[in-house]
Amino acid sequence: MAHILSFDFGTGGVRAGLYDTDQRKMLAQADAAYATHYPRAGWAEQQPREWLAALRAAGRAVLAEAGRRSVDAVCVATTASTVAVCDRGGAPLRDALLWMDCRADAEARQTAEFSHPVMRFCGGSDAVEWLVPKSMWLKRNQPEIWASADIVCEALDYINFHLTGEWTGSLMNAACKWNYDSDARRFVPEIYEAFGIPELADKLPQRVVPVGGAIGPMRAEMATELGLDNRPIIAQGGIDAHIGILGADTVEPGGMLFIGGTSIVQLVQLAEEADVTGFWGPYPNALTPGRWLVECGQVAAGSMLNWLAFDMFGLDPAGHKALIAEVAAHPGRSDGLLALDYMMGNRTPFRDASLRGAMMGLTLGHGRADIYSSAVDSLALGSANVLSVLKARGVGVDRIMMAGGIVKNAAWLQATVDALGMPVQVAREDNLSLLGATAAAASAIGVYSDLPTAAKSCVAPSTELLPDPRRADWYAGMLPLYLEATEATRPVLHKLAGRQMRSGQ
Repeated sequence: MAHILSFDFGTGGVRAGLYDTDQRKMLAQADAAYATHYPRAGWAEQQPREWLAALRAAGRAVLAEAGRRSVDAVCVATTASTVAVCDRGGAPLRDALLWMDCRADAEARQTAEFSHPVMRFCGGSDAVEWLVPKSMWLKRNQPEIWASADIVCEALDYINFHLTGEWTGSLMNAACKWNYDSDARRFVPEIYEAFGIPELADKLPQRVVPVGGAIGPMRAEMATELGLDNRPIIAQGGIDAHIGILGADTVEPGGMLFIGGTSIVQLVQLAEEADVTGFWGPYPNALTPGRWLVECGQVAAGSMLNWLAFDMFGLDPAGHKALIAEVAAHPGRSDGLLALDYMMGNRTPFRDASLRGAMMGLTLGHGRADIYSSAVDSLALGSANVLSVLKARGVGVDRIMMAGGIVKNAAWLQATVDALGMPVQVAREDNLSLLGATAAAASAIGVYSDLPTAAKSCVAPSTELLPDPRRADWYAGMLPLYLEATEATRPVLHKLAGRQMRSGQ
């Protein structure tokens, strides 16, 4: 038996969970929030020291609730790439660039101009969200900070450093976000040199540990701050959504983890390398040896619905809940409207950070429920497009596990299942990333022989949700119109995005 403490650092805060491997259940959970700042349009930043304060608060709370003063292992998952810039002692030199920050669009486009065998693992170019383009932006625009930085790292690496006192990177983050050769297990300095950031090879954490590997014991000072009497092993985690693959037990090919939250991430693993143009990957060995991880997703999702409900409509949480119920009860009310869900650009399959949101077909007779319903439909259509393009690339999906905030939004959940047109398993556990981190930690200390075995033991319970055939047909008919609208408006949206970036709006 082992007790595992796991942390999931999301966009708005951290969730901590304490898991008992003998009982196979979470004994307690706790949350702590931190702030996001938006200095300009397309920019998003967080203060790393607030992550540590939230970790201490949530960790102490969950241990107190469970009545425990010792745990066997700890594992962390975080957003990515959320990039921290630090000195060797872990002091941040500026606020971290949040994963959704898209200021490095020009730099991301530049990465497509360089050919190297390792670049095929990311489809030939880096995403605007990733650490490498953000590093390029930092050197070009804040050269003094870049020059003085000893460490450029992921939020995960920053947290793990303060837990252990050692700078380490996750093989998952390195494979997926750093243009790291995860087959040869080495950095590729020539890539960084071609991008004008040769120094990055030395600024990144030099020890790269696979998911479920042991980093080392917790620092005594951190153990005391959390209220622990022992120094548990810190296991290597990874990207929050990707670690959730273990909690969903979608490790094997054919399974998909679909997490709908602030953004949407859809993740599949392949048995061998394949052409997945339009998506990110396939990344070899990122989660489990011998498998190829493919990352799909939509940048703005729950954030788009919250923006409508709270910022545009001025609703409180109760009002938002009532609006969701109204839309769920009348799902066809948005017929004649078409929204595009690119509020922060498109992640996949267009890989276009300069797309923007839009809504078409509006009349003076439309109300907020119609507008909200159309936004829900746009998210569902974007998800349906992801599966459609995967299928065209030869990637079959026969089992989907869905989790995240989408589960709590009946309108968004059912619309997505209808648009996908296939049964979906809906996780009953609140947070698959916590369960995935638990599986990684339990594997690290030998409770389970490997990650796939740990995933089968820690998998979240679920219920099946079926599509409505009539609504599934409606979405199938709307998808070509959604794609036509995207292509028709793309030139205008690109021009508008350019004006926004130049004006700082």
